[in-house]
Amino acid sequence: MPVETLANETFRQDLVDSGRVIVTEGLWKTYVMGSEQVHALRGVDIEIRKNEYVAIMGPSGSGKSTLMNLIGCLDTPTKGNYWLAGRQVSALDDDELAYIRNKEIGFVFQTFNLLPRATALHNVELPLIYNGTRSEERAERAKAALAMVDLADRMMHKPNELSGGQRQRVAIARALVNRPSILLADEPTGNLDSQTGEEIMALFQRLHDQGNTIIVVTHEPDIAARAHRSIYIKDGTVHSDKKTR
Repeated sequence: MPVETLANETFRQDLVDSGRVIVTEGLWKTYVMGSEQVHALRGVDIEIRKNEYVAIMGPSGSGKSTLMNLIGCLDTPTKGNYWLAGRQVSALDDDELAYIRNKEIGFVFQTFNLLPRATALHNVELPLIYNGTRSEERAERAKAALAMVDLADRMMHKPNELSGGQRQRVAIARALVNRPSILLADEPTGNLDSQTGEEIMALFQRLHDQGNTIIVVTHEPDIAARAHRSIYIKDGTVHSDKKTR
């Protein structure tokens, strides 16, 4: 069955109409390590609406990285349900997850993950190459994404010709080029100095002001404080979930 057909079969219009782009119900993730079972998540229920700016926090081993992987469709839950933009993705196979992930989520990683020999423009084009977008449209959309992050004048530079902050901006442009419903950032300032980190967080605020849904996974309180809502994960459960602005 084609991926798009299957995704449509598990679509819930009521979630879309209510503005909920992420809904999890009783989400569990259990890892089997020899004779032992490790419960990384223990029945997590969260809802995130369109244009929210959310920080997910928690100590090492709390389950926040596992939750990020599930939200980002990089892994599947052991049990429970997960809807992303109205589609139930908790039971999809790897190919189906890749389709939904490429369509709905833009990723920003701590380590940038740029191709070192490719220009900024080509790095931003990559998600469009994977989904078969025509070359003319790819170039136009990549240029527009770079302009959004104030790098229109650096599009032909390679990563080693850019500062750390500029490389992260290229990564953010790449995350935005598919026009995803969610921007998911994992420790986005972890490899940056404090001044550059401030600039990147100011960019996230600007993107949020423009209507983007932003989820930042971080262990840094000052980064989380930029978000408008904070979800704190502890021992695989939601320990607190509160508005911060």
